[in-house]
Amino acid sequence: MGIGGISVWQLLIVLAIVIMLFGTKRLRTLGSDLGSAVKGFRKSMSDESAAEKPADDAAPPGSDNSENQHK
Repeated sequence: MGIGGISVWQLLIVLAIVIMLFGTKRLRTLGSDLGSAVKGFRKSMSDESAAEKPADDAAPPGSDNSENQHK
């Protein structure tokens, strides 16, 4: 048994049909496009978390700015 009740031979047959339908060149470009999209997504997520970090450092947890304003 393979993944979810699909055997390895069935997966190979589906892979062969997909290669025959789309061709290796189109699959290669699709794979590279998908890879660059994932890379861009990861970069934007890391940029976003880096941008949020200094804002968190400006007001450390537990500090209440309202006390400083009332004095």
